[in-house]
Amino acid sequence: MMAIRAVCFCILLSGASAASESAKVTPIQKVLTLMEELEAKCIKEKKEEEVRFSAFSQWCENTKGSKTREIEAGEAKMEELEAAIEKAAVLIRKLTERIQELDEDVARWKKDEESATAVRDKERADYQATFTDYSESINAIGQAISVLKKQDVDKAQASLLQVRSLRRLSQRSKSVLDAYLNQPAGLEVSAPEANAYEFQSGGVVEMLEKLEDQFTGEKRKLEKDELGAQQSYEQIMQQLADDIENATFEINKKTKLRAETEEKKAELEGDLAATTKERDEDKKYLEEMLALCEMKTADFESRNKLRGEEIEAIAKAKEIIGSQAVAGSGDKHLPALLQIGEKRSASMAQLRSDMNSPAQKQIVMFLSQQAKKTGSHLLEEIAAQAAANPFGKVKKMIKDLIVKLMEEATSEAEHKGWCDTELTTNKQTRDKKTSEVNDLTSLIEELTATIAELTQDIADLTKAVKELDAEMAKETDERSKAKAANTQTIADAQAAQAAVEAATAVLKDFYAKSAQATAFAQGPMEDAPETFDKPYKGALPEGGGIVDFLEVILSDFQRLESETAAAEAEQEDSYKNYMFESKKDKALKEGEIKLKSETKTDKESALEQAKTDLKTTQEQLDQALAYYEKLRPKCVDSGITYEERVKRREEEIVSLQEALKILSGTDLPTMG
Repeated sequence: MMAIRAVCFCILLSGASAASESAKVTPIQKVLTLMEELEAKCIKEKKEEEVRFSAFSQWCENTKGSKTREIEAGEAKMEELEAAIEKAAVLIRKLTERIQELDEDVARWKKDEESATAVRDKERADYQATFTDYSESINAIGQAISVLKKQDVDKAQASLLQVRSLRRLSQRSKSVLDAYLNQPAGLEVSAPEANAYEFQSGGVVEMLEKLEDQFTGEKRKLEKDELGAQQSYEQIMQQLADDIENATFEINKKTKLRAETEEKKAELEGDLAATTKERDEDKKYLEEMLALCEMKTADFESRNKLRGEEIEAIAKAKEIIGSQAVAGSGDKHLPALLQIGEKRSASMAQLRSDMNSPAQKQIVMFLSQQAKKTGSHLLEEIAAQAAANPFGKVKKMIKDLIVKLMEEATSEAEHKGWCDTELTTNKQTRDKKTSEVNDLTSLIEELTATIAELTQDIADLTKAVKELDAEMAKETDERSKAKAANTQTIADAQAAQAAVEAATAVLKDFYAKSAQATAFAQGPMEDAPETFDKPYKGALPEGGGIVDFLEVILSDFQRLESETAAAEAEQEDSYKNYMFESKKDKALKEGEIKLKSETKTDKESALEQAKTDLKTTQEQLDQALAYYEKLRPKCVDSGITYEERVKRREEEIVSLQEALKILSGTDLPTMG
């Protein structure tokens, strides 16, 4: 019955305006006509919806299968990509470890070079000193031997003293020389003494000659040892240089391989991300599609059932509305419902509450007037409470409020002095730190903008250099390909000319024969599709048009041959000019990159310092602001000044005192 009533109500609304169009048709008859039309429409829409849902169900099944297969394929591809990424990561890790090992080896070998060079330098210095010492010793001994052999006593004394001072002289040799040098001087030399001198000097000479031979042999050995040490050093240095060169070559090779592997890994990760995204989107689409299909299925079943019930309800409604009982009841009872509504509205308009006593009314009116006059929310609230509470409670409430307002006035006066001092000091701190923060922020923004500009410039220049390299490589590759293509084009054009001439002759022959073809008749078979109704005589009448095209093509190939040869020479000249200008442009850009990179480094250092200073200053400002926020509830006026609050409080106290007098019956002010 509820469904029937709903349908009837909708039909009445939809047919209300149409019912007035014709005086000959009663509203009931019009409603019945509309119901019949609605019933037919519902039956039609029900069938159409069933057909649409059948197509939808088929789509659900097809889409479910295709999306499931796509998800499975995506997950399989993800597993392959993940395995490839892991493999690349392992290779990168191994390459990195090997590069680090080689870097450590190179550093150790370079340190060994430095150590070997230091040892060689020290050995060389020692050799030079020792070699000089031996040379000086041999020279001194040689001079002493020469003097002694000449028996020049005066010079022998000096020469032997020089030999005596040699560092490499043994203690025994020094004793012999001391004995010789300590002979008494100033005596006349007799024949026996001369013999003694000759004997003594002969022994010294023999000793010195042995020393000379000894020192000469040691000097030669020293030179031989030095030569051997130098050769050993050169061998060590050559071996270290070879090791460093080999390691550097391997480092470069493995670094390149690592970079290539990292690039490949990045590509794989990009593919994995894209595949994962597609898989996730497919899964989401499938989940949403399945949910949609499930929801649509449930909705369709409900709607289909409802449509069937609706059709039944409309049929039932036609019987009910068509009966005399329904029409009579409508005419009889609808006006009565309107009268009942009007009476209920009049009754509700008369409801009112009783008022309070006269004195309390006067208090309420007085406090309301004072609240409006002074703008006091407190008096307005007291007026409301005075109207709602008993008389005795209102009187006590006003007395307590007067005492409270007086206490607040005293406390606020003391508090204001403390607030003024704290707010002034805090404002000075906030202003100072705000200015510093603004200055540092401006500096940071300026440095950041400069760094961003330099970074962009460097990136643009680097990109431009890279693009130049790519373009030069591309141009070189394209030049090579173009040269090969031009050469091939010329050869093809020459071969094509011969082929076109042969094809033209063949086609002229064919179309001359095909023009004589005889027409044939073919009757269509029953239920068969239409086939042919005239003979085929070729693509164009007698081949005339296509032969004309071939002659044009022949001339095109002839022109192609000559133009390609000219284009090849022009392209070669253009390529050489382009490469020269590109290499010059690249050198200029690389110089600019270096200069801007150095400037950027300086700016970044200044930016870090400015950020550090800003952080410290901002913390100080935040502390000052936090303290100000603590002061605000206590010290900062909210909409009105301290003086206005004092004045309003005094007015509220006076008004409350007047109200208290009214309650006590001592004064009843006239209400305007």
